[in-house]
Amino acid sequence: MRNVTLAATQTSCTWDREANVATAERLVRHAAREGAQIILLQELFETPYFCQDQKQELFALAAPVDDHPVLRRMSALAAELQVVLPVSFFERANNAHYNSLAMIDVDGRILGTYRKSHIPDGPGYQEKYYFNPGDTGFQVFKTRYATIGAAICWDQWFPESARCMALMGAEVLFYPTAIGSEPQDAGIDSRDHWQRVMQGHAGANLMPLVASNRIGVEKAEASSITFYGSSFIAGPQGEKVVEAPRDQEAVLTATFDLDRLRAARASWGLFRDRRPELYDPILTLDGHRQIRR
Repeated sequence: MRNVTLAATQTSCTWDREANVATAERLVRHAAREGAQIILLQELFETPYFCQDQKQELFALAAPVDDHPVLRRMSALAAELQVVLPVSFFERANNAHYNSLAMIDVDGRILGTYRKSHIPDGPGYQEKYYFNPGDTGFQVFKTRYATIGAAICWDQWFPESARCMALMGAEVLFYPTAIGSEPQDAGIDSRDHWQRVMQGHAGANLMPLVASNRIGVEKAEASSITFYGSSFIAGPQGEKVVEAPRDQEAVLTATFDLDRLRAARASWGLFRDRRPELYDPILTLDGHRQIRR
């Protein structure tokens, strides 16, 4: 048996950046007291979701990996509590800017950085203004407790992301998130769709999945978004093991035997019976023409 306890968290954010980071630390400590070993915080938790507006001055929120105050603080926290922390942050790399995630192991070391691959652009979610498309490719990190894959928000809608991480050896999938209402149409509620897509990733790859979203109403100049929380942990058959409310701060935990799940993946045959030589259309945009590289 190799039991690992996973945690999802969710909270609201304001423009008091110090208070947001302090809240994140409080949630991590809460999860650690509950026995969690790998703890997921939500996407870009240091600030409100600033991508509702296009403002030049907001690029000042970014910082390099080696000099990012949130990463320094979370590294010290991980080492103190002996937990793994996948930490979402706004990265500046010379003249490039990325929506990134640092994987911090139990000794406080940053094992590597993943840069968000799929960058959305729509009413209220104007990320293409701020973020370059990620150039790291999908990442899998061998931490003290598990080999884990982590992608970011819009990545979670793409089954290719999850399958690539599974093929690279991930035993658990993590997705920090910021998603809620659609400013252009108050009648759209994507919560159930959002969950079902990721439940499908868990079921299709026979591995647990953790998603952490934010809560609260965030008003910007261009729009207002009500973030619907509903963070959850899915089991290897796609079942929701535990789920947070739409509008309340929460810490969720669930424990899985990763050795048992590895044996189940082998016996079920989903990876044995793959036919990658037939999957050329996935490398195109229209299903026919090859993309030139």
